Amino acid sequence: MTADARAAIASSYEAELRAYLTRGGESALKRAYETGRRALEENIGLLDLAEVHHAAVAAVIADARTLAEASAWLASSAAFFAEAASPFEMTHRAFREANVALRRINERLEEESRRIAHTLHDDAGPLLVAVHLALKDLAADAPEAMRPKIAGVREHLNTIEDQIRHLAREMRPTVLDDLGLAASIRFLAEGILTRNGLRIEVEDLLRIRLRQTVETSIYRIVQEALTNVARHARAEHARVRLTENGVRVTCSVWDDGVGFELASPGPAGAGRGLGLVGIRERVDALGGRLRIASVPGRGTEVHVIIPMEG
Repeated sequence: MTADARAAIASSYEAELRAYLTRGGESALKRAYETGRRALEENIGLLDLAEVHHAAVAAVIADARTLAEASAWLASSAAFFAEAASPFEMTHRAFREANVALRRINERLEEESRRIAHTLHDDAGPLLVAVHLALKDLAADAPEAMRPKIAGVREHLNTIEDQIRHLAREMRPTVLDDLGLAASIRFLAEGILTRNGLRIEVEDLLRIRLRQTVETSIYRIVQEALTNVARHARAEHARVRLTENGVRVTCSVWDDGVGFELASPGPAGAGRGLGLVGIRERVDALGGRLRIASVPGRGTEVHVIIPMEG
């Protein structure tokens, strides 16, 4: 919000209020709505609009000829303000509805992740066992020169099996249900260290278990943030910090990577867009706050605050 924008809204508001108090009518109320909508577009908050309203009322009442007229104008101005504030109420209602929709989408995504994790565990495992048995039989009948190559294939299969098992646990880690958020993030950090060599410190200052929805959302936020770090940041070290104060839980993910320009991500931040969008959507769905601090060459910190009631 700029000073010029507020001044323009204040001038328009007072003029429309005077027109409404002197002539009344639905058209004047419609102009009140339009003034409120313009204020919203100019990023003027509801409290700022209330201040504009009180200043306009004070200016108008000062011109009243009698105390009765001033009293009547004061009472009538409430309807004008209610109409001017209605765009804010509508936006707030739409935001609440969007949050509900986001929660439902996230719940469905978690259900789908659980289904895929079970499929990977239940279906891929027996198939790999069948391939191992087939290779064992093949090695028994194969010439001696072919057996080292078959053994190499079996080693690759063992690696694939380990990766599938780890992927299934990351998609829906049972440790999240059994041991909680910090333990599941440490498990995630171990997997990233193995695959990418990124050292991740997990600082757990949580004193209690969080609600399932909050734990799951924070785990996904950390997972997305660390995936971004591993893929794009060219970092050597990262840190995850979890705290709570009985009302809110705070999670921060810091890395010592290349960073990026927040206003207009360049090559250093390339590829991070969708990940940050996903993080923001999860935070918004829980009524939380997200802050991202990044400087090219000096790393990045993703800082999230979420109400503990989720």
